[in-house]
Amino acid sequence: MNQPATRGLAPRHVHATVQAAVLTTGVAAAVSLRIAAGGSMPAASYPAAILFAGALMALSFGAGWRFTVDRHWRGSVGAGIAGAAVLVLAWATAAPHVPLTGGQHLGMLLVWSPVVALVAAAEEVALRGALFGALLEAGGAPLAIAVTSVAFGLMHVPLYGWGALPLDVAAGVLLGGLRLLSGGVAAPAVAHVLADLAGGWLG
Repeated sequence: MNQPATRGLAPRHVHATVQAAVLTTGVAAAVSLRIAAGGSMPAASYPAAILFAGALMALSFGAGWRFTVDRHWRGSVGAGIAGAAVLVLAWATAAPHVPLTGGQHLGMLLVWSPVVALVAAAEEVALRGALFGALLEAGGAPLAIAVTSVAFGLMHVPLYGWGALPLDVAAGVLLGGLRLLSGGVAAPAVAHVLADLAGGWLG
């Protein structure tokens, strides 16, 4: 008896679930790599940060994520700027988060800024790009926002401690909401990059 050609294929959501699990493991591995490369102060190590960003980008592209130009990119950028304002306000009113080494020195900020922007963008590509897309297909928007927000918080614990977890998870929820509302990575990436840069320049 002949079987349909698709009989032996895994359902699409099963493939997405497996992909999400692989991506989550890959993100954890990238964090471990950053910690190992950064020595006693991984959050302050520029080489470790660049290595971390490169690992996240390689993971995302390896999983099939591709950058696309959204025809509504102006709206996405505007949403990202608004999201950044909310994040900066939350950061400014919260308890002290993370002291940035050399935040008082212009020369160090000029070196620090592109590295921070690169890391923030890479985190968004990995979390709100590749992983969010897989989770969205596997279990829907609530799962995608919940998992990526918790992952966002946990990936910063080795760098900044458990005290930063609630604020980072809340930031992850906001960034996930921007991803869902805008339909792409641009809005959360703009928000994340601007908020991180503001934290350094204003801190």
